[in-house]
Amino acid sequence: MQIQTKMAFLSGLVLAAMGPLVSAEPLLITLKNHQFSPQELKVPAGQKLQIKVRNEDPTPEEFESPSLKREKIVKGNSEITLNVGPLKPGRYPFVGEFNEASAKGALIAE
Repeated sequence: MQIQTKMAFLSGLVLAAMGPLVSAEPLLITLKNHQFSPQELKVPAGQKLQIKVRNEDPTPEEFESPSLKREKIVKGNSEITLNVGPLKPGRYPFVGEFNEASAKGALIAE
């Protein structure tokens, strides 16, 4: 029993040293007709996230989020990958800077 307890303790130390977990699969946000889909995406707080932004429009867009500290051009008919987090609980808005009136969205970390 003592060996199992020590192994569990050591496993916990290793996991703690590794830092926050990364989400298993990238989250997908699609841009079409100058609108993000989904417009709001709930994500786990305290985890590193990988987000794919797929632009299905023929024109480029700039994904911008001051709260996520990310700004990146997405060429027409292409995609980018963003690494963010770990995020504290809260709302993290983002926009398509070239079409701010219609291209709005947010990550909601819970």
